[in-house]
Formats: sequence, structure tokens, C-alpha cells
Amino acid sequence: MSSADPRKQSYEINKRRKKLRRLTARAIDDFEMLVPGDRIMVCLSGGKDSYSLLDLLLSLKETGDLDCEIIGVNLDQKQPDYPEEVLPAYLETLGIEYHILEKDTYSLVKKHIGEGQTMCSLCSRLRRGNLYNFAREIGATKIALGHHREDIIETLFLNMFFGGTLKAMAPKLKSDDGQFMLIRPLAYCKEKDVARYAEDRAFPIIPCNLCGSQENLQRQAMKQMLRDWDEQFPGRSENIFRALQNTVPSHLADHKLFDFKGLSIAEEEFDSAPASSLRKTTPLKVLQG
Repeated sequence: MSSADPRKQSYEINKRRKKLRRLTARAIDDFEMLVPGDRIMVCLSGGKDSYSLLDLLLSLKETGDLDCEIIGVNLDQKQPDYPEEVLPAYLETLGIEYHILEKDTYSLVKKHIGEGQTMCSLCSRLRRGNLYNFAREIGATKIALGHHREDIIETLFLNMFFGGTLKAMAPKLKSDDGQFMLIRPLAYCKEKDVARYAEDRAFPIIPCNLCGSQENLQRQAMKQMLRDWDEQFPGRSENIFRALQNTVPSHLADHKLFDFKGLSIAEEEFDSAPASSLRKTTPLKVLQG
């Protein structure tokens, strides 16, 4: 059977869909992202990830695995050459509630960011503010974002390399103002699987580089680093993500997270410890004394 055989292609497409559905459902269950009756605002950028998120959530709803309302929301930030007709035309075919917010944050960002500087930080803050306000207006109980596994890993390294913090993107997170719960149902999904799925479904993708600043992002360097690693050391990304789920605070160095000062060996434990163990601890006791 050749690789172009329609039956084999259909099988592979269905296999990918089932895999992503399973991983999305597992993430929702593992982190208790949703409860029956939730009103989910799915943030749509027009990229492969948010399209896939909406499609998979709708699929889970259709099969009775989700008992929630799903609302698609896109923020049109008035970037030059933005094809504003694409998302409404697509969402009309789905027959779901959707909203297109028109906010000219692009002009505001350009006004405050100098030539050649990265606009993403200010742009993101403005986008979040507008989306949070709208979520409040429509009574959304959850805000769903299309970040996948690689987004989470990239954020981990960005924070380590440039922020001096050991944190990534949480699959479930309370917003800074405490009013909303943000969820990332694609947290277990690989980017390459999501990309193939978007091709399978022929989503009308909107380019992500309309503002012209994307190529300068440090995130692109992180993406390339992970790609190189995966080519040289298959499975490394899986292990990195697994490590995020298996942290050991006592073996890190954050004294706010673990009580190192209160850590001690009780006298009775010391008296009953094997001789070999005592020999190992003696140099430390001498140094501390």
C-alpha cells in the first residue's frame, strides 16, 4: 500500500485526531480544568494551535465528554494586512457562539515602542486586558488558551536563561487579578502533532508575523534549540516535560519553597545511625561547627 493510498492517509489522520483528543481529555482530567456547566471562552488567534484547541474541544463536546458551553473569541488588534474576514467566515461554518473584538492596540504599541524593539511584551499585556474584560462581559468561567507542550518547555528555558526563575506555563492558572481561571488543554500535545492536525483539518491559518517583530523573539531561539536537541537526542523534550511534573523541592535551592533552616537530624536518629552514615556526615558537622 503506497504512502499516497487514500485509505492509509485517512487512517493516519484519524489516528492523529484520536491521539490529540485523548491527550486533551487527559490534561483536562488531570488538572480538573473544567466542571459541568462551565462557559469556556476559547481565545482564537487564527494560528494552528488555537484552531486545533477549538476543534478538539468541540469534538469532545459532541461526543458527550464535555458538558460545557464553548464560545470562540478573536481579538482583532488592527495589525497591517490582517485578513479580518477569515475567522468570522470559518466560525460561521461551526454554528457556535463567537465574537470578534476590534481594538486598535497595534497603533498604541507602535506609539510607545521604538523602532527595532520587540513589541510582544506590551502587546501581550494589552491583549490580556482586553480579553479579560470581555470574558467578564460574557460571563465566561474559564479562558482556554492554545499553548502546547513545546510552548511550556520553551517558557521554562526563557525564564531560566533571561529571567532567573524556574517556572513555565501552568496547565491551569488563576489570573493575576484572581477573577479568572486560565486553562491550557493542549498541555500534553506535541507541537508537531498539532501542526499536522491543522494540516489535516485544513484550517484557514492567519500568519503570525503580521507585526514584523516575531523573528527577533528569543522564543524562536528556544524553538530551534529544542528542535536541535530532539534531532540529536530523541526523547529529550519528553523528559524535560516529565521533569516539570516530578519536582523535588528539597533537592533544589529555594529556601522559600523548602524549609532548609528547619532541616535537622534528631538526636535519637543520630545515635541510631549506622557507622558508615556517621562517617559521611562528620566532615559536614566539622565544617558547620
